[in-house]
Amino acid sequence: MAEHIENEMSERERLDKQNNSLIETLFEGAIWRSRFIVILAVIFGLLGAVILFIVASFDIASVAQYTYGGLFAHPHPKDFHENIVAAIIGAVDLYLIAVVMFIFSFGLYELFISDIDEASGNNGSQILAIHSLDQLKDKIAKVIVMVLVVNFFQRVLHTNFTTPLEMLYFALSIMALAIGLSFLSKVGKH
Repeated sequence: MAEHIENEMSERERLDKQNNSLIETLFEGAIWRSRFIVILAVIFGLLGAVILFIVASFDIASVAQYTYGGLFAHPHPKDFHENIVAAIIGAVDLYLIAVVMFIFSFGLYELFISDIDEASGNNGSQILAIHSLDQLKDKIAKVIVMVLVVNFFQRVLHTNFTTPLEMLYFALSIMALAIGLSFLSKVGKH
């Protein structure tokens, strides 16, 4: 009799484990497949990058048109050269932000969905290869710092320095940028 109860208990435990295992398997499968929601960030990140590339390209075309019109005007429009440089730097800024969006999209795809087969072939580039979240953060951070540097120089073009102290601040800010970029170039190199 005791043996029969023991067999019944072990049978019940086995069924409980099997039921728990089935629930656990279904739940874990659902959690694992939920990673595909990241595809929304990938798609819209790529769309944002394409939009930024288009807008920046139109900005460059506008600068070309402005330059063409200004070259033949005598005298040149006020701040002709500064306007051209500022507009081109603004377009470069947009291109860099578009690159951030591309790196973000490719990185998320590789981390959460699948490796990009074309990137690993002979024609592939390792610049977009992302193997960890830290790698993705580092690549994005470097490009964002470059965006900030470009944005800084764009703003400096329109700044009028009137006192020696303002010139000193300007020189110190350039020195701080140079030091920061030097440290940034050493990050990731061992």
